[in-house]
Amino acid sequence: MKTLIDHILNAAGGGGRRKIYSAGDMLFQAGDPADGLYYVKTGQVRIYKMDEQGREVEVVRLEPGDFFGDAVLFVHKEFPAFAEAVLDSEVFFIEKSRLLRDLENIPGLARDFITLLARKCVTLNRRIEALGLQTVRQRLAQFLLMRCQGKGACTVQLDIKKAELARLLGTISETLSRNLKQLQEEGLIEVTGRSIRIRDCPRLRGQL
Repeated sequence: MKTLIDHILNAAGGGGRRKIYSAGDMLFQAGDPADGLYYVKTGQVRIYKMDEQGREVEVVRLEPGDFFGDAVLFVHKEFPAFAEAVLDSEVFFIEKSRLLRDLENIPGLARDFITLLARKCVTLNRRIEALGLQTVRQRLAQFLLMRCQGKGACTVQLDIKKAELARLLGTISETLSRNLKQLQEEGLIEVTGRSIRIRDCPRLRGQL
């Protein structure tokens, strides 16, 4: 991926731009022209959709090193979702026309782009599998265990609000709160604000 990353970072002035967003800024909204590829250099960006009732469903949360807008370039003229900066973020952007031209002319760039799309497919399949085959309880347990550094007990500090965590897990706040309460009543976790202590990692892993 180094060829593609270097190309995005060095494209400023020739169809590429460096953009700075504050937390809460919108990068684009559903229906905006799908005009280029984005790369997160620093910060965090979330992609989400809204249903007819105005409820948000988070699709993915992007960290430094992640790309977005790639597949849309080939199949849509407009973005089908919203992109919002969760943290102050530095994002690099390259216009669609410049990128398509460079994919044809620069050795290694097309290979990197295909690799990027393939990884996105694998990640999407895993998320679909989790949403379709796992309960909210299992998705919550998996989320906590992935952020746990210890083998016996550990503490996970949430860097997002519980409402955001609910959207990330594909549920609503009430259902998330109910599952947190159940896990706490069973002695698996202790919840204090945004701090969640896993009392027994092997027991919690047994919920998966």
